[in-house]
Amino acid sequence: MVRAVQPFPIPQLLAAVRSEIAAEWRGDGKDAEKVSLGSGRLVSTEGGRAEHVFTCLKWIPALNGAKVLIRPSQARGTWTPAEASRMPDGKVRVVVSGPEWGRSVANAQLRRDDAESWAVMARSLETAGTADGVVRLESAGWILGQGNPRVARDPDPARWVAGWPGLNLNARQRQAVEQALASEVLFLWGPPGTGKTDVVGHIIEGSVRQGLNVLFLAPTKVAVDQALERICDLMRAEPGFADGLVQRAGDIELLSLNERYGDQVDTAQITARMSTQLDAALAQAVQALSETRSVIALHDEAATVEGELARARAARTADAQAAQVAEADQLRAEAHAAQLRLKIHRTGLPKGVFAKRKELQLAQLQGEAAQADAVAAGARAFAADSLFRARRTAVTIEDLQGRAAAARARLAGTSPRPALARQAERLQEQIDGLDKQGRKIQDTVRAKCRVMGATVAKAIQSRKLLDRVDVVVMDEAGMVNLPSAWLAAGLAGKRLVVAGDFRQLPAVTKGDSDPKATEAERGHSRQWTARDPFRAAGLVDPRGRVRVDPRLVALDTQYRMRAPICDLVNTVAYPDARLATGRDDRSRIPFNGLIDAPVILVDTSEQRIIGSDHRTNTVNEAVVHEIVRGLQHEGVLPGRKWDQDEIGRGEGPADRLGVIAPYRDQVRALQGSLKYRFGQGYEGLVDTVHRFQGSQRPVVILDTVAGAGKGPGYFYEGAGLDSQTCRLLNVALSRAQDHLVVVSDVDHLRRHLAPHSEVVRMLDHLGAHAQLISADQLIPTRGADQLGGLSEEELARPAFFPADEVYRAVEWDVAHATTSVEIYCAFLDPRPVAKWSAHFAARTAAGVRVVVHTRPAEEQRESAAVIRHQQRIDELRSAGCEVDFRERMHEKVLILDDTVLWHGSLNLLANTGPTDLMMRLTDPTSCARVGRVVDRARKDRAAWNPRAASFVSSTSAASSASAGAESIRPGAVVAGRLYLNVPFAEKDDAKRAVGARWDSKSRLWHVDAERVTREQAARWLP
Repeated sequence: MVRAVQPFPIPQLLAAVRSEIAAEWRGDGKDAEKVSLGSGRLVSTEGGRAEHVFTCLKWIPALNGAKVLIRPSQARGTWTPAEASRMPDGKVRVVVSGPEWGRSVANAQLRRDDAESWAVMARSLETAGTADGVVRLESAGWILGQGNPRVARDPDPARWVAGWPGLNLNARQRQAVEQALASEVLFLWGPPGTGKTDVVGHIIEGSVRQGLNVLFLAPTKVAVDQALERICDLMRAEPGFADGLVQRAGDIELLSLNERYGDQVDTAQITARMSTQLDAALAQAVQALSETRSVIALHDEAATVEGELARARAARTADAQAAQVAEADQLRAEAHAAQLRLKIHRTGLPKGVFAKRKELQLAQLQGEAAQADAVAAGARAFAADSLFRARRTAVTIEDLQGRAAAARARLAGTSPRPALARQAERLQEQIDGLDKQGRKIQDTVRAKCRVMGATVAKAIQSRKLLDRVDVVVMDEAGMVNLPSAWLAAGLAGKRLVVAGDFRQLPAVTKGDSDPKATEAERGHSRQWTARDPFRAAGLVDPRGRVRVDPRLVALDTQYRMRAPICDLVNTVAYPDARLATGRDDRSRIPFNGLIDAPVILVDTSEQRIIGSDHRTNTVNEAVVHEIVRGLQHEGVLPGRKWDQDEIGRGEGPADRLGVIAPYRDQVRALQGSLKYRFGQGYEGLVDTVHRFQGSQRPVVILDTVAGAGKGPGYFYEGAGLDSQTCRLLNVALSRAQDHLVVVSDVDHLRRHLAPHSEVVRMLDHLGAHAQLISADQLIPTRGADQLGGLSEEELARPAFFPADEVYRAVEWDVAHATTSVEIYCAFLDPRPVAKWSAHFAARTAAGVRVVVHTRPAEEQRESAAVIRHQQRIDELRSAGCEVDFRERMHEKVLILDDTVLWHGSLNLLANTGPTDLMMRLTDPTSCARVGRVVDRARKDRAAWNPRAASFVSSTSAASSASAGAESIRPGAVVAGRLYLNVPFAEKDDAKRAVGARWDSKSRLWHVDAERVTREQAARWLP
């Protein structure tokens, strides 16, 4: 039962958790996978809950039974919690509460409710500090710097840690182990590569030998498994290890842990191994019970047949007897009728004085005779029916006699049924007893556990992972939000160890940046959710610098990175606590001429291609391609044609190389293009900074991406040791063991970032100490004349073309296109249109589809320009080109055969040509990505134009009809048609929901304005 007044800091933490839930429900869910629902129908409303049924084209099976959020498609407000399930007919049933859902909603969006874990946390906080709670307030308070926990140092750790004198531990590492084994609380600061996992392993090893039970926690499954594998290495010689001394709560995700120790740490596997004999006895008893019940069923079947046989025989006897009685009745009735007819004959005709009396006598006799005939006929029919039933029953008796004989034969030698029933009862009791013993074995296995590994979330959500928790060790604590850390610390009975790096990735929270919250609410979230345990305990000052404190041990020597890489990481993330390097300067990859320096900077400033999107960078992508190609050529990475047996252990692409990019758009682009160009094994090289936390590679390429747009984006917005930018950059740089390659548009970043930014400090350091390479040293600059002489492999390479070579190179590509040419060009001018129309006519005649995307004519500023633009459109159409209109477009793109992409300032059909380098890429993934980007850039509403109403009269008759149709805009009602703005992906929804039809002249979907209201079609109206 929750207390009326909750102790500090439970109310503060609860408010912070509820802010996270509110932020999730108020957010747009941009990164969440969504399901589009259409044709909504309100089925029922009861008790404040409404049931809706929707159609759904693409359902996500994982949403069945999961907590979900829903809101109308056009809404931008708060999402509503709901329950959803897909019905057998494919429709989706949604049950939702809220007044706005008590009416029909035509279209909606559905996504997973990622706030559910926060809701579970809130329930845990509500019971904290009560008799029903499991949180110990004293140890939970240590996370906030409360209390006065003992801090000491064990004088003789060799008692607890095997081989202590000879362990390869430095002074700080030894201090951490000694202090942990004698203290109630220890905060262990472990920057990248400092051996934090080894230290944690020895702390756990020593705690177990002190007789303590340890709950080891980390924020992710992989982090739990990685540490647990090291713990198993240290404790595998301990008595009872094979029987579950160390166990894993939840599924093992790390393959190496499962392969090496899965049957010794997985609770289910341990239980299965220990209960083999019990399982055999249980299986034997179940089999015996099944057989006994089968014989009992035979007895019951035989008894049923015998009963049916007895009833059939009785029925046959009754029917025979009834037939005999009926036959006698028939004979009597027939004899009586004969006597009556004789009397009638003797009476004769009625004559004379007594004629009247004779008539009466004759009528009476005839009536009696008819009655006697009827009785005889009824008796005759009844006798016949009885005989028929008797004969039919005889057939049944014959069949039952056969079945009864077969049943008696099957039961020969079996025990009587009562004895079998008693035997079945005893077997069931035996099975119940074995089941109970099995449950006791599970309890026994859990009781043998001294080290339990689990995620922080699982520990909070589970009532009991260990019978007794003495020590809580929380690893990667910098990634743990404060409410979770407080609850997890409260599970410790005697000791708390918090390990991690507060300058690496922070916890993922939303309340502190929720734009729909008040500043006070965001400030509360920053204080009570986003802070990590190190800051909450007062070990880090507001500027992000570490404070000297007896509770804290800082590891200061790293063994992962070569010294030049470590120097860069120190400059960016550890200027106040520089790390020493404890490893040699040798590289683990074969010597090669491409990457032979520890730190390399590839500057793409001179090759920048102007654009509006800071989340992708085609030049940087091409640089990464060329580095991978070069490493393949040098034999560092396997080529596409290598056999698997040629690739040794640890020599695969992902074993030697990692590519990190800050933005997911660039990650997806690189994943697809590397896979296309170099093979399936190269897809897994690339990921975001968050996904690389905890891993390391001999070679790491950091693609900073930013090079276009108004600024470099949110990744670079922060400054200071406490900023997210510093923490993310630290993780990205420190993944490299032997070689770090930074690919960056240096000028762009310098122009947009403050001099004190950690990113600028990184660039300054690289400029002074790294090997410098320009992008054009990796990506060739070519002339148009070279294209025809290149091999297929060379032609597929990215290449730059000077401005004066671009048109001739494009001519070569157009001439060699086989399926399609797609041009995005906002403006059309006479000379280039005339020139390229001749080329396009030749290709369309050869069956190549040529599509030109341009602005509609009415967007031109002057009436004369409208006419000229329409004339260019007509000229292109005369050449066989398709012309697609895109309002207010500005994109400049050329795609050929969905494979070749020209990237840069190429206004192919306008007088303004490229003035700088253009890049040519051969990559279907890049082409598809650019196609999606320009499609998303399409404006939902047309630009206002004062000439729209008079446009028809200002052009030629032929052009005016076409342009008049094309000038129709979504929302307009023309000739009884209401025109809609329906994206291609939603055309099927529009057809089903409102009966939309396609108008090829206006290139718009429309509905009958008299039958479909604007409210019904609101989803597709401006």
